[in-house]
Amino acid sequence: MGGPRGAGWVAAGLLLGAGACYCIYRLTRGRRRGDRELGIRSSKSAGGTAGFPAGALEEGTSEGQLCGRSARPQTGGTWESQWSKTSQPEDLTDGSYDDVLNAEQLQKLLYLLESAEDPVIIERALITLGNNAAFSVNQAIIRELGGIPIVANKINHSNQSIKEKALNALNNLSVNVENQIKIKIYISQVCEDVFSGPLNSAVQLAGLRLLTNMTVTNDHQHMLHSYITDLFQVLLTGNGNTKVQVLKLLLNLSENPAMTEGLLRAQVDSSFLSLYDSHVAKEILLRVLTLFQNIKNCLKIEGHLAAQPTFTEGSLFFLLHGEECAQKIRALVDHHDAEVKEKVVTIIPKI
Repeated sequence: MGGPRGAGWVAAGLLLGAGACYCIYRLTRGRRRGDRELGIRSSKSAGGTAGFPAGALEEGTSEGQLCGRSARPQTGGTWESQWSKTSQPEDLTDGSYDDVLNAEQLQKLLYLLESAEDPVIIERALITLGNNAAFSVNQAIIRELGGIPIVANKINHSNQSIKEKALNALNNLSVNVENQIKIKIYISQVCEDVFSGPLNSAVQLAGLRLLTNMTVTNDHQHMLHSYITDLFQVLLTGNGNTKVQVLKLLLNLSENPAMTEGLLRAQVDSSFLSLYDSHVAKEILLRVLTLFQNIKNCLKIEGHLAAQPTFTEGSLFFLLHGEECAQKIRALVDHHDAEVKEKVVTIIPKI
């Protein structure tokens, strides 16, 4: 290559390379200012987010708190290509918005995430995107920039830490109703990862959190019909944290009458009834009691029991309608915790 034209190409290449390398440098730094580590923010929006009731959504996994103040990302104007400017490469984690990126910066980060091959860079980029997806305005910007499939593509990665960070970022993005329309096409894949992967793993918990957010409304719950028995299997074999997360998801499903038959048809081991024992942790016990209550409520239509289809032995229907379950729930009326006792008193008339 020679002459002025060749020199121009070299200069352009150096500029592009400098920008990419600087982004990589910023993302691969082990520590941020003040010796704080990067982490995934929890989704935050006062009084509920994008049509969801406040407190109904699962928060993202936090690996270290970042700023808690509201973001003021720049959303006006036309979004430009990452490489359209000839100014100095900017620091994507140091700006006037306390590390919350604007639309142009998010576009640069998405380009880096899509093109990077180094696992360290990919993971750092996902963490930064997940942090920014905690803010409602950025949830829309990332969608409009085509970022959802770029992030979702990383749940296929062989690196388990990258899979987890991708699921965490999708979890924060899923707080937005319009984003759920795009994320729903990945529900089956997330389910397969949750039920085929290591029990109690970070990936499993991240997947369960995403599925919980995706089932806050009734719109996409039907996509989990074929996985209900698997959910109960994970519930019975998982540790305390996994049990709580599965129960949050099951409670979402149990509030929808359209899902009641599918829940009751699920084949569930009889050890499920041990969750109603008095020694079970309160956070689990209250949720299994609420599960019973929700299903009973959904079986009624204007005060009359709905027509019940035939359920096979070993199904959840047989467990919840058996005498052993009734005895366990009645015994909880003497539970030492007032909240548990109050819940039992409301349920006993339904037994």
